[in-house]
Order: sequence, then C-alpha cells, then structure tokens
Amino acid sequence: MIWKISMNEISMLGLFLGSLITGSLALLKIKSGVMDVVEWELFSLMGSSIVFTLVLDWISLLFMSFVFVISGSVLSYSGSYMAGDKTFNRFMYLVLAFVLSMSFMVLSPNLISILLGWDGLGLVSYALVIYYQNEKSANAGMLTILSNRVGDVAILLGIGLMSSLGSWNFLFYSYYMDESWMLLKIFLMISAMTKSAQIPFSAWLPAAMAAPTPVSALVHSSTLVTAGVYLMIRFSAALEGSMIQSFLLVISCLTMFMAGLGANFEYDLKKIIALSTLSQLGVMLSILSLGFSDLAFFHLLSHALFKALLFMCAGIIIHSVGGYQDIRFMGNLVKFMPLTVSYMTIANLALCGFPFMAGFYSKDMILEVAFMSWINFIARLLYVMATGLTVMYTFRLIFFSLTGEYNLGSLSNLSDEDFLMTNSMSILGLGAILGGSVLSWMLFPECYMICLSGVMKMMVLMVSILGGLMGYILNFMSVNYLLKSIYNYKSVVMMGSMWFMPLLSTLKLSEKSLNMGFQMEKVADKGWFEFYGGQGLYYLFSQMFFILNSLQLNSIKVFMKMSMVMIIIFMILSM
Repeated sequence: MIWKISMNEISMLGLFLGSLITGSLALLKIKSGVMDVVEWELFSLMGSSIVFTLVLDWISLLFMSFVFVISGSVLSYSGSYMAGDKTFNRFMYLVLAFVLSMSFMVLSPNLISILLGWDGLGLVSYALVIYYQNEKSANAGMLTILSNRVGDVAILLGIGLMSSLGSWNFLFYSYYMDESWMLLKIFLMISAMTKSAQIPFSAWLPAAMAAPTPVSALVHSSTLVTAGVYLMIRFSAALEGSMIQSFLLVISCLTMFMAGLGANFEYDLKKIIALSTLSQLGVMLSILSLGFSDLAFFHLLSHALFKALLFMCAGIIIHSVGGYQDIRFMGNLVKFMPLTVSYMTIANLALCGFPFMAGFYSKDMILEVAFMSWINFIARLLYVMATGLTVMYTFRLIFFSLTGEYNLGSLSNLSDEDFLMTNSMSILGLGAILGGSVLSWMLFPECYMICLSGVMKMMVLMVSILGGLMGYILNFMSVNYLLKSIYNYKSVVMMGSMWFMPLLSTLKLSEKSLNMGFQMEKVADKGWFEFYGGQGLYYLFSQMFFILNSLQLNSIKVFMKMSMVMIIIFMILSM
C-alpha cells in the first residue's frame, strides 16, 4: 500500500519538527546563557558593511518554536477548514511565506535584514486579507497595507540614521544610545505602534478580519501584530530612561482601554477576539515601557497559545452556524458542540487571567509589577478598567454564543466531529492550560519581588470578579431592555467604533485630498488645461493644417491674393 502525503501534511510535519528543534535549542541557550551570531557580509558601502545576520539566543529560538507550533496547528486546521477552496495551495504557500517572513524578522539583529521580514509580513498580510476577493476585503487590505507602510517608512528612516554608526546591528549599539539618538528611537516607536496597531493606527486590526479564520489565528497570536512588540523588546535597552517610555505608556494604556470598551459593543465574533488582541498588545507595550521587557516577552508567548486557540474555536463555530459571524445568531452551542465550547471556555478563561491558566501567570505578574511601579493614578486606573472590561466582554461573548438561549439563526450542521480541526486544537488547548506555568519556570528561575498591600494584591481578582458580574448583569439587560442604548446613541456609537478610529483613518484622512483632486480635475484637467492643452493644441494645429492644405490646392484666387500681398510688402519696404 502506497501512502500519499499531501504538501500540506509535509509542511505541517516540517513545522512541528522545526518547533521541537528550536525549542530544544532554546532550553540549551537558557541553561548556558550563550548567544550565537551568524553573519555574512554582502558588500561594503562608504565604510558601512551590508551584512546578513542571524542571532540565535534563547529569545529568538523560543519565539520561533512558538511560531512553528502555532503555524503547524493552523495548517493542520486549514486542511479541513479550507477543504472546499479551489485555491488551497495558494493559501498554503501564502501562510508558509508568512512564517518565513516572521522567521527572518525574529532571527535578525540587523536593521537592514529585519526590513526583509518586516516588509514581507506587510506584503503577505495584504495578499491574505484580500484572499476572498470582494470589495470589503479589498478595502480592508488597502487599509492594512497603507497603515503598515507608515511603519516601514519609519524603519527606512531609522536605517538612514544608523548608517552614521558604521553598522546596523542594534544588539551592539542599543545599550549606548543616549538622548542624542532620540529621533531614531521615535522612528522605531512609530514602526512598532503601526505593526502592533496602537492608537492612532488601530483601525486596520479589526478590518484585517476579512482574511480567512486560520490566517486570523496565525496573525493575532504569534506573527504580524507581535512583530512591533518584538522589535521594542530588542530595542528595550535603548529606551531605558528615555521620554519615549512615558509616551508609549500613555498610548498603550489608552489602547487597551479603548479596545476593551469597543469589544463590549461589538457583535461580530471575530472582531471581538481581534479587539481582545489589541487590548493584550496594549498590556505588552505598557509593561515594556515600564522597563520590564522580560515580562512583555512572557505575556507575548503565553498570549499566543490561547489566542490562536480562541480563533480556531471561532472558526469551527462560524462553519457550523452557516457562515454567520454575528453572536446574536448563535446561542446555547454548548449542547451541540461540547468539545469546541470546552476549548473556547479554556481560552476565554486564560484570556481573563483565571488562576492557574496560561494567561494568569503573565497577566497577574504584569499587573502587580505595574501597580508597584512609578505610574500615576490615571495609568493605574486604565489598567484596572481594562482588566475589568476584558472579563466583561468575555462573559458577554460566552452568554451570547456558548450559553444563553438557542437562536433560530443557528439552525445548521451543528457538530464538532471534525477530528482534523479538533485534534489540531488539542496542542494549543494543552498549552492554554499548562503553557503559563511551564514558561514561568523556564524564564524566571528566581521569583520577582512583589511588595504590595493586601488591597492592591487582591485588586486584580476583585476587578475581574466585578467585571464578570457586570457583564452578566448587562447581558440580561440586553435581552430585557433592548432599546435602552438608543437614548445614548451618540455615546454608544463612539465607544463601539473605537472612538471613530476607522472613520478618521479612512474617509476623514482622505476627504480633503479627494475633494481637492476633484476640484483640480474639474477646473484644470477638464477646464483650462484642456482648453490650452490637448484640445486647444488640436484645434490650433487643425486650423494651421487647413490653411496649408488650401495653399497646396493650386487655386488662382490664392495665387492672386498672395501676389497682391507680396506687392504691398515690397512697396512698404522700398519707401
């Protein structure tokens, strides 16, 4: 019997094997504390060497291990999710190109070679967002790639500034960058803000949900959106003691609060999970701005596990309810899809920071360290409110889709017996339960010294319980008092639309330029430029050709007139 192995299965097995190898090497690097740097010099230009560099330390190898295991699970999951798609091979190659671009970015300590992966992520993400080839996907893809181009330009400007150092290897120079390098730090911060969708570049992240769900699971867990956080982790030494830290703290705290608030007003299942990703990115960058890059990396890894699982569960649910993404068309799915709902509940609890789940170890430590730091009352309040809002929208999501009342809109093939999908979620389900504790033992052999009062120590737990209760009460109110939000319609629209961020990023940003272009086309292109340009010259030349043509007709009248004109000219000249 000859076994036929598809390209998808080969890729999946290769990614799992790569994850095992890089994970084992990361453990060795953590134990030995050694970093390996592999460097190829391509050419030298004006005293600066253009080199292709790979850095193999525990951070890059551990991150690559997580990227590979999540990518392998996503490809396995896609084998069933995208089974009816005629262009599945194109989809698979795009996902592999996405993973390759992320690998270049993670393994590179050089700003030139990091641009290869950075631009690759932007280009492939555009190709994946427009995968379904409709107008909505095209608009979302354009918003995504244009927003990310701002960060690409900032990195290019940073490359230009770093050329004066004689090398673009930021691992060597980031420790020596004082306040005179403030402009470079600003450029790097802008590039990280665009990739990680912080205010005011937040609009593209929910819009990118136009991509297939397996892509969303990959993008929002360990690849595209985490690239900005990873870049800031690598440059964390250059940020210490800088004014940029305070600015980044304000922006990231506002982002996580805005995303948590917006998710409580959203009804699209994938967009709710996307806004939760935005909120967690704000958590990572906020603790990074306080100087704890190791905690940001810890939360980056633990978040990747349960967020990929959450998107996979959402994909199965959307498949089962006939393609609906509105949570109001779901309800009481726990009776029909017990395994999927179990995995989704595990991922949701990990997101909320439920004790001893993956998110608890990183999120709880981040909040306690933040409460112990030098942040002011406003930042502390935003942390507390964002934590409560996370639990609130999670309970809202559970109420509408997993429990609650059965809705007629979900009369479809409700089952989770697709073993290819459910088996691919098993690894991530195990990671969502055990990943946080295992990572904390690996990364922090010595405990953090947390010194807080009893009230502050219990603050996170109390806020989470309060958020869950508020979410549960508001869910019942949404059923019994459907039209209450109309009385505060403007406020609800503002909070539910991410503070008008999508409108400001699209129409308002281009309205004046489009109007100016229309007026210039009307007055200039189709007005004076036309009169004195193409049409005017055409009329002038046609008249001249008509005169020349009449001169060449050998007419006696023309000869007589020309003779009279010549006689008059000679008489005038002879006087």
